[in-house]
Amino acid sequence: AMGELLAYGTLLKEGHPVRLSGEDVKRGTFSHRHAVLTLVDSEDEYTPLDTLDTEAKFSIYNSLLSEYGVLGFEYGYALANPNALTIWEAQFGDFFNGAQIIVDQYVASAETKWQRGNGLVMLLPHGYEGQGPEHSSARIERFMELCADDNIQVVNCTTPANFFHVLRRQLHRDFRKPLIVFTPKSLLRAPKCVSPLEEFTEGKFQKVIDDTYADAKKVKRVLFCSGKLYYELLDKQQADQRKDVAIVRVEQLYPTPDQQLMKIKAKYNKADEFIWTQEEPENMGAWPYMCRKFRKSELQLDVISRNEGSSTATGFAKQHQAQQQHIIAKAFEIAEGKATKDKKKAAEKVANVAAE
Repeated sequence: AMGELLAYGTLLKEGHPVRLSGEDVKRGTFSHRHAVLTLVDSEDEYTPLDTLDTEAKFSIYNSLLSEYGVLGFEYGYALANPNALTIWEAQFGDFFNGAQIIVDQYVASAETKWQRGNGLVMLLPHGYEGQGPEHSSARIERFMELCADDNIQVVNCTTPANFFHVLRRQLHRDFRKPLIVFTPKSLLRAPKCVSPLEEFTEGKFQKVIDDTYADAKKVKRVLFCSGKLYYELLDKQQADQRKDVAIVRVEQLYPTPDQQLMKIKAKYNKADEFIWTQEEPENMGAWPYMCRKFRKSELQLDVISRNEGSSTATGFAKQHQAQQQHIIAKAFEIAEGKATKDKKKAAEKVANVAAE
């Protein structure tokens, strides 16, 4: 949340207006943003970002529960003012369902249909926290199936600095593309989800973040993932001191950083398994897209996920926890590598020939 506010503050100081709307954006749905403070006695509002020495305006509005109308308005505002950072935030990610028509008809396709660029940002809280079907998934798969011709940007950041840089990138580019950000919930207060100051002042947006703990010479399995699942995998890796399993974060899902992923594969040349790991069901999340994207490439991906389902998530907290633990455990169960299997098959063949 602080990384997000820093992005707004720096853009305002550079003369760019910032506009944010959504059902509970002033406070933040998860009591995290505090962009506007209300004095208890007088009910006067205080907005810290309004105190900056800049002529650029910071506008923030708690909107009505009409995603279709509000998202349509913000899309139009971003079209009319491309030099402003215009953001719509869903209270929970799947609330954009009510504005699916705007996403389909404008956000994903307007550049192809009418040659109209747009820099609208959609912030969609996403992450399986055991809160049931309606408060888990922002439907990553729906956005991924709309991705083609570099029409939109889809990211799922795991660090404050990366969130900071991807927001600033929207206005520092000389073109405009819609940006879909799957924002975290539990990571807003996770002790490990922090960034040193130099990553803000000297860094840039990282599309892929490699593992700094695993030993490339010993790695047998590479786990690709995005979002808060990374930290759960990291806890398991560190607790068991597993230097033979590398965890690679794909921060930008689209446009897919193909070349960087192929470099990762080349780096871990001893690995037998490259696995897309996600907490969403197998027929949801980024996997259907990744499976199609790399099916004919050298990066032959397998998947670890929840079983396919018609609902995005279970409504039972204990079942959620059991499913989550199963994904984490399975991610670190290394099967016999392909090379080992080939050697066994060759040895069996020799033995059979000798027996005959």
